[in-house]
Amino acid sequence: MTYSISILPGDGIGVEVIDATRPLLDDAAHAGGFELETTRYDWGSERYLEAGSMMPDDAIETLEPYDAILLGAVGHPDIPDHVTLRGMMLPIRKAFDQQVCKRPSVLFDGVESPLRGYDGGDIDFVVYRENTEGEYADAGGHEHRGYPHEVAVQTAVYTRQGTETIVRAAFEAARSREGRLTNVTKSNAQAHGMVFWDEVVEEVSADYPDVTVERLLVDAASMDLVRRPDEFDVLVASNLFGDILTDIGAIVSGSMGMAPSANINVEGHSPSMFEPVHGSAPDIAGRGIANPLATVLSVSMLFDHLGESEVARDIWRAVESQLADADAPRTPDLGGSATTEAVVEDIRARL
Repeated sequence: MTYSISILPGDGIGVEVIDATRPLLDDAAHAGGFELETTRYDWGSERYLEAGSMMPDDAIETLEPYDAILLGAVGHPDIPDHVTLRGMMLPIRKAFDQQVCKRPSVLFDGVESPLRGYDGGDIDFVVYRENTEGEYADAGGHEHRGYPHEVAVQTAVYTRQGTETIVRAAFEAARSREGRLTNVTKSNAQAHGMVFWDEVVEEVSADYPDVTVERLLVDAASMDLVRRPDEFDVLVASNLFGDILTDIGAIVSGSMGMAPSANINVEGHSPSMFEPVHGSAPDIAGRGIANPLATVLSVSMLFDHLGESEVARDIWRAVESQLADADAPRTPDLGGSATTEAVVEDIRARL
């Protein structure tokens, strides 16, 4: 079996973590007895500064044939974030119907949470974030710029198909885990889109009588992810709320540098994309100290999505083994002084 992977290092530390992690893909293929064909595309902010666009006009057509996409990070201090996001990540997610964003948050053995009283394994939940519409839909406009009557309108969009897709994916995950799902909205203030979302959750829940459903407003959910993170199993949320909650989840479980994610096309007709959550981190870019574990765990999720579950488990367990080893190399975000490459080389040795 041969899998084709497109690699988009992107910007900042994205390039560093991708370059360091790249040999791990070959290790996994060798261990799993399959072949990999990888192609690197140096699209991103440097291209924007030189050519005026993050990607070429035929980028989507170029990526379409691949089995999966591995992305480093996108963002540049000299380019507004809405330009970089709308120029690369959002077009890919939308063009390939990557409607399900899956982001696990795990407090591993050997990692210290900033919250008191939590040990390895105490925090283990996953957020299912709607990924192609909601608050990130490009619906609205900006008129009369620079005048006193300037107006900006941003409209959130919730379709039944998009909402039900993410909700069913979350229920399936809850059924396979501990059977608990938390639905996060703001339906007290948003009486159209969010009430509609709640209604879809209620309808779909009838097909999952074995799953217990909790409803939380997003402000309460944010508070409770700090106050009682150990009580969550699966959370489902809209695009914006899911984005915010997963950053909280990454921090309470130890570091943004260990937060992986998957952008899934559930029907399999287009490639899914896997990326660390941490962003391009320009403040540490070029220093070789970025934590690569979010990328390593994203690679694990990539192989699991391709059906290579044994290799995926081995990579995940290698990360668990490293973090539980007090003598293993660690990057500064975890209290160590190791380089990005040293951490990956240790993971490779553990495989």
